[in-house]
Amino acid sequence: MSASAPAPGLLWPSLAALDRASGVRVWLAVEAADMRCGFDRLAALAQAVTGEDPLSGQLFLFRSRGGDRLKILWWDRDGYCLWYKRLEEGLFKFPKVETGARTLALRPSELAMLLEGIDLSSVKRLKRYRPRGREGAANGG
Repeated sequence: MSASAPAPGLLWPSLAALDRASGVRVWLAVEAADMRCGFDRLAALAQAVTGEDPLSGQLFLFRSRGGDRLKILWWDRDGYCLWYKRLEEGLFKFPKVETGARTLALRPSELAMLLEGIDLSSVKRLKRYRPRGREGAANGG
C-alpha cells in the first residue's frame, strides 16, 4: 500500500462531503464589526446584515477592523454561544467579495481553512466535471 492511499475500506473525504455532512450554514459579515459587541448586539447585526434568523443554528462570523480578531455567534438549543479568537501574529485572510456585498456565505470547509491560516482571497476553485442534470447538487463542492 502506498503512503498516499487510504487504509483498505476507507475513502478520502472530499471537501464537498465534509460541507454536506455538517449541515451548517456559515455567514461572514463583510464589514468590520465592533469587537466590543456582545450576544444581543451581534444577534441583531446578524439579522440585519444577512436577513437570516440568528436562532437558526447557523454560524455568523464578524471580523475586526484590523483583521486580527474574529467572533462567531451561534444559537445552541437553549442559548447563544460566542467564540472569539485574537491572533497574536498575522491577520485572517478573508475571501474576495463583490463590491457592495454585505455578507458572504462560506462553506464549513472554508471556515476551517480560514481558522487554519489559509488565505481565502487566493484560493481558486478549479473547474470540475459535472454530469448533466446535477449542477445544483454539485454546487456544494
